[in-house]
Amino acid sequence: MPKAKATARGARRGKKANTLRFVIDATSPAQDGLLEPEMFEKFLHDRIKVDGKTGNLGGRVSIKRQQAKVIVTAKQPFSKRYLKYLTKKYLKRNNLRDWLRVISSDKESFELRYFNIEDDNSDDDGEE
Repeated sequence: MPKAKATARGARRGKKANTLRFVIDATSPAQDGLLEPEMFEKFLHDRIKVDGKTGNLGGRVSIKRQQAKVIVTAKQPFSKRYLKYLTKKYLKRNNLRDWLRVISSDKESFELRYFNIEDDNSDDDGEE
């Protein structure tokens, strides 16, 4: 009986995926002409570090674009947080950080959304 438990544990370890796939959805800013997905894809290609070196993606990381979505496929270890960091860096460099934010829509994807800015005109009407 103890051998059955050992094989069950080993089977669970073997199910871990070796490749990770992340999607960055920039549909709404791209439709408004605020963000260019081609430039964002090039920025990621130039900035992602593999083994401490930029521009050395090799076979471990691939970046492709489908309309306004950028898809990053990487072998482990690769951090989703690192992609969020690079996305924020791109937004800051292009002065878009004041209008857009990076939100995790699910476990494997990010979405660029506008900040919700509410009008303060209702407060001014009450003070008359």
